[in-house]
Amino acid sequence: MTAATGYVPVSSEAELRDLLGEPAARSVTKERPRLHQRDREWLAASPICLIATADAGGRCDVSPKGDPPGFTYIIDDRTIAIPDRPGNRRADGFRNVLANPYAGTIYLVPGRSETLRINGRARLLRDAPFFGEMIVKGTRPRLALVIDIETIRPPTAHRQPDIRAARWPSPAATRTAPRRTRRG
Repeated sequence: MTAATGYVPVSSEAELRDLLGEPAARSVTKERPRLHQRDREWLAASPICLIATADAGGRCDVSPKGDPPGFTYIIDDRTIAIPDRPGNRRADGFRNVLANPYAGTIYLVPGRSETLRINGRARLLRDAPFFGEMIVKGTRPRLALVIDIETIRPPTAHRQPDIRAARWPSPAATRTAPRRTRRG
């Protein structure tokens, strides 16, 4: 225990395993390196994903990306492309990919508590023949994040917070509902 703070850190994987135990075999063996039909169906139903990246120094960013369901373009069973749409132009995740070419994604489907996770080596493309397939409301993406899949964790029921939007309270019912602020 740290005397100054009272916090008790976990400082090794052995200590972590002693605390949590070993993962169930199925949790480890369900990972795979390519898309299956159910993954394709999940991507077709998903209107949003969260993309996690880290810069060369390990500082992280998570960026939401979304469009109509099915916005992620499947190049093949081992490669996906996520179109970029106009936004705040910070490009934090994209800059991270240029410095550290890996990304992790979590795909959500409204009304479902499962998630689909896809991780792999990432790169940015400014054009490709499939960009024409990613046009939304007449707008072709200027950029796409392409992920060469290394691991997929398929959508399965597991213990996690209930992310189904139907179960969330309305912002009006939440005492500390966040408000959008503008800086001038």
